[in-house]
Amino acid sequence: MTKKMLTTLLFALALVAAGCTSGGGETDAGAGGEANLGAAASDPAEVAAGGQTEATEDTGGGPSGSIIDRVRERGSVVCGVNNEVPGFGSVGEDGELVGFDIDFCRAIAAAALGDPEAIELRTLTSDQRFPALESGEIDVLIRNTTWTASRDGTENATFLHTNFYDGQGMMVPADSEFESIDDMEGTTICVTSGTTTEQNLATRFQDIDYDPLVFEDNETLQQAFVQGRCDGWTSDLSQLAGIRSAWPEDQGGPEALRILTGEDGAPEAFSKEPLGPAVAEGDPTWAQIVDWAVYATIQAEEYGITSDNLQEMLDSDDANIRLFLGQESEDGTVLDPGLGMDPDFAVNVIEAVGNYGEIFDRHLGPGTPIELERGLNALWTDGGLQYAPPYR
Repeated sequence: MTKKMLTTLLFALALVAAGCTSGGGETDAGAGGEANLGAAASDPAEVAAGGQTEATEDTGGGPSGSIIDRVRERGSVVCGVNNEVPGFGSVGEDGELVGFDIDFCRAIAAAALGDPEAIELRTLTSDQRFPALESGEIDVLIRNTTWTASRDGTENATFLHTNFYDGQGMMVPADSEFESIDDMEGTTICVTSGTTTEQNLATRFQDIDYDPLVFEDNETLQQAFVQGRCDGWTSDLSQLAGIRSAWPEDQGGPEALRILTGEDGAPEAFSKEPLGPAVAEGDPTWAQIVDWAVYATIQAEEYGITSDNLQEMLDSDDANIRLFLGQESEDGTVLDPGLGMDPDFAVNVIEAVGNYGEIFDRHLGPGTPIELERGLNALWTDGGLQYAPPYR
């Protein structure tokens, strides 16, 4: 053996010895075997719900395993919601939470469990919502939450189909001197913390002198607004419309407030606010269940299927409708697209909450105190943005 060969062999043996004794066998992990969450996993399939890597032993932290497994074991879907936004999530006359977001929670439970009443509603502030999602305290977040690039990249959340397209606006007392946002030089604006609303406000007012007055929730913000501590209240236009619709009669009722409009007379929106469900990152099966529960309401409206005509639609002559509703085709087969739900999950959804249009009209439409038009939330066939992927 030459001297050069001997040197090479000794070097290799040293490397092997170092590898066998380094860190007690842990790779990129601290005590207890927890992986470094700052590093990307080598295989997405190794990442479980709540952002924790799978292990053979309990490492603490967030939940492990698929969310749908624990949902079915528990027998209910836990939804993170708001209880302060009329139309989306607020306390009804019977003391129960009702609204657009609440109905979509029921739709998810109907799709996943076959029971729209198998839900648990957790009311969360803006600051609480993403930690609750990541920790596994909730299974899905349906709480007027805007999908942004930064949230998509840093909150360990997967944002799903946008079920409400919105924009930020400004509300002032009806007797206010302000006719447009550009008039609001030197004013104080009330805004909630932990939201995109703060950022949008700063952008819209970058050339306008103003003072932001920040609150954690709408209840305390409303108290400040009533006390005259701020000149305007900024939030999503749908949220402002809901708050205005429920304004106390002893404070003048809805007519005491005014949402500022643009030159065309429509409410002035100065941001894009795509709102929809979000789930913990790393669980594609649960994500597609939630997504298709929402899509089912949209596709049902496109096909003209309602909660009233559902039973007759089960025998429709349209093969596409029968396919969508999980009924037998002409050759006696039933489509199971592998979404993790029963083939007739859409029947359960429609029976529970109706189609998208029914949900919208029930909580937000012209026949409600909120009086919103469909606008961007109309079906794509009617010039809107609501669109479901083909079901085949």
